[in-house]
Amino acid sequence: MQFSHSDRAQVLVEALPYIQRYYGKTVVIKYGGNAMISEELRKDVINDIILLRLVGINVVVVHGGGPEINELLQKTGKESRFINGLRYTDEETMDVVQMVLCGKVNKNLVMTLNRAGGRAVGLCGLDGSMLQARRRTENGVDYGLVGEITAVDPTVIQDAIQDGFIPVISTVAQGLDAETSYNINADTAAAKIAVAVGAEKLILLTDIRGLLRDRNDEDTLISQVRLADVPELVEDGVISGGMIPKVECCVDAVRSGVRRTHILDGRIPHSILIEVLSHAGIGTMIW
Repeated sequence: MQFSHSDRAQVLVEALPYIQRYYGKTVVIKYGGNAMISEELRKDVINDIILLRLVGINVVVVHGGGPEINELLQKTGKESRFINGLRYTDEETMDVVQMVLCGKVNKNLVMTLNRAGGRAVGLCGLDGSMLQARRRTENGVDYGLVGEITAVDPTVIQDAIQDGFIPVISTVAQGLDAETSYNINADTAAAKIAVAVGAEKLILLTDIRGLLRDRNDEDTLISQVRLADVPELVEDGVISGGMIPKVECCVDAVRSGVRRTHILDGRIPHSILIEVLSHAGIGTMIW
């Protein structure tokens, strides 16, 4: 498909008011799913992040690493076990989680951003006591060393932003109730960090289009959801399964001061730029 000079210019002109609106503001992006695994999509996400930073938008990246954790556990002969969508984490698994998230995944992502022309710095929730947590307990269910965040100290994140870096954060937290670290769900951590840094937007990259009225029909995408609409959508079964905790993260973030939250399909090339710098938007916005 050929674009005229006018079409190309229009794209740039359309982005201008959004660049002005978000200049100097902070956007927190939870990076995971296929967008993290596919080399082509990974390149698109990296370029989106760098472009946003270059036009004056502060970007904080919070990442998962489930597939890499599964791979290393498999190599060591340990089975991955999930309870209510959360990884059961015993001490041996916690060692693997910390090694993979704070080491391999974090540093590879930082290296990729830097090689593409960005200025990224790798952090984990243990640095500067950024993420503090207690053991998660829920109706008597034992998740092992899975934590629930009790406090976020954003000092090291803000220092990195002020020095012109893109903070890249892995979600391992310091235990307050025991001498241990805790495994933290990346969506939850991203929402808490967004609140702590006073983010304008929280973006959760996923492997689905967003919130669908009919989960089998991507044409039924719900583009906007007000907080007041959420209970009815849960009752009707529109928000169900794995979408419930994602929506809960968005709701908690908005209630705590984040202006807009978005559930985006990371499989769509440049979905971040389309959402932040265009009229069209993409995915589901919860506000």
